[in-house]
Amino acid sequence: MPKQQKTSTFTWEGVNRRGQNTKGEIVALNSAYAKAQLRKQGIEPRKVKKATEPLFGIGGKSSKKIKSSDITFFTRQMATMVKAGVPLVQSFDIVSDSADNRAMRDIITEIRDSVSSGNDFAEALRQHPKHFDDLTCNLIESGEQAGTLQTMLDKVALYKEKSEALKAKMKKAMMYPVITLFVAFVVTIILLVKVVPSFEQMFNNFGAELPAPTQFVVNISEITQEYYLYFIAILVITGTAFYQAYKKSKSFKDRVQASLLGVPVFGNLIIKAAVARFARVLSTTFAAGVPLVDALDSVAGAVGNSVYRDAVYKIKEDVASGQQIHLSMRSAKIFPNMVVQMTSIGEESGALDEMLSKAADYYEEEVDNAVDSLTAMIEPAMMIFLGVVIGGLIVAMYLPIFQMGDVV
Repeated sequence: MPKQQKTSTFTWEGVNRRGQNTKGEIVALNSAYAKAQLRKQGIEPRKVKKATEPLFGIGGKSSKKIKSSDITFFTRQMATMVKAGVPLVQSFDIVSDSADNRAMRDIITEIRDSVSSGNDFAEALRQHPKHFDDLTCNLIESGEQAGTLQTMLDKVALYKEKSEALKAKMKKAMMYPVITLFVAFVVTIILLVKVVPSFEQMFNNFGAELPAPTQFVVNISEITQEYYLYFIAILVITGTAFYQAYKKSKSFKDRVQASLLGVPVFGNLIIKAAVARFARVLSTTFAAGVPLVDALDSVAGAVGNSVYRDAVYKIKEDVASGQQIHLSMRSAKIFPNMVVQMTSIGEESGALDEMLSKAADYYEEEVDNAVDSLTAMIEPAMMIFLGVVIGGLIVAMYLPIFQMGDVV
């Protein structure tokens, strides 16, 4: 694949064709490209400068930027407006007024100005690559060229909605144990640093030998009191380093994603989600009339896992050389047999998009069921874990008092 040139975000101030002062942000290769894009939108730039990035990518204006749910809302609203026969430029104004996110309203305004100045809808979207991926732009471009923009916008909106729903399910599965473990960690630190020392002072007045569990907890408490700040600092530094490496190093990110497939329970969930994305995106692009080889490029960028991404690129090479897609999928050995069989039937019957859509529906439902089952399984496991850790600490502290009561 050709190496993509690095783009940056630029803030700008200028005057639009109505003579009004306006400002915003734009993504471009450099300031010259940014100014050229603004002029194409009918804006005369007065000031263009590169936006500063906050430390570690945290905080600043960029942290309040557009979410994927905002893009989903935009595509669905545009599909509704165009389907109702509202002119395209007027649709932008209506959708902009109904958007809650100010940053999203600014983007819609820029898209409207670009379309008003004579650019195609897809070209206007491509001026914002951070928010509109190639798949969205290609589908809308296909709809504009074929005169089926209404249908294509509806397909894009459906794809975005399905993707958001799948993402929400994955977050639901991952966040519950993470939050529970974090709470357990915080409570344990508080007990060891603040509560246990109070008991230890009382036990010292007893002058008796402490039970083994109590002595063990006291020893852990003494170590924690002395080193807990270092321990927390190490966790923060390690977490930050991992996040930065995952965000900036493609090879590290690929290794992490590949290793996640082998994690018990969660790995199977990730596989089902990747297969669902593969089937959904390929079905959507193929139904839109995008050639299969080109459609596989969009699929590779949407599956969400490096193993499946690399497999899709290999499938693309095989299909380009004349091999049937289901044969290439079978040779990859990472796609479930049902998906391979449904793809084979779709190719033979000429209804590949329909069969892939059914496969996507099935695996999206599988992800939903897996998340519900996982949540039902994790809840008691987390309760048992919290009971053993927190309850164990409390029992160990009260054990000497119980023994004193037995002696009396």
